[in-house]
Amino acid sequence: MKLLFATQNKNKVKEIQNQLNGSFDLIGLTDLDYFEDLEETHDTLKGNALQKANFVYNKFNLNCFADDTSLEIEALNGEPGVKSARYAGETKSFDANMNKVLDRLADKESRSAQFRTVIALVYNGEKHLFEGVCKGEIIKEKIGAEGFGYDPIFRPDGYQETFAQMNMALKNEISHRGIAVKKLINFLNTLPKS
Repeated sequence: MKLLFATQNKNKVKEIQNQLNGSFDLIGLTDLDYFEDLEETHDTLKGNALQKANFVYNKFNLNCFADDTSLEIEALNGEPGVKSARYAGETKSFDANMNKVLDRLADKESRSAQFRTVIALVYNGEKHLFEGVCKGEIIKEKIGAEGFGYDPIFRPDGYQETFAQMNMALKNEISHRGIAVKKLINFLNTLPKS
């Protein structure tokens, strides 16, 4: 069954394809030669995920899902939150975003943080939501070369490595997106295959 992930981020598609074990033909927007930014005008993850999934479902007439993710840092009153991708500006630079977080936390004692992902699935016109949370802390410098986004500065609770030091299988097992995707996949597996 073909399923469209409403993203142009090939890393995200690869991460999720890795978890699907071939049970679905997962494609991203770049596979459909669609390179325009999807609007995210809501102030909640749920609102943004639904906005993107609805738009893509209506445009391509394919069952699809979209996600929105935030890094929520306790000492920064939940920032960067829903603005995580654009925290340091519209360029969505991973490095600039991490540098801003590290600068803002420089004099803070508490470094507790969590990643949260909401996935919105539009399947045959019906909408379904799945959420995943991973708690951890922001370390003081970037470590690791794997992953993307804030991975080099986020260390999940119970682990010595940052997300950027972990192999994909372990990250998928414990990450916010991995947890939300497991819920999505469990739901998809209950659907009749067409």
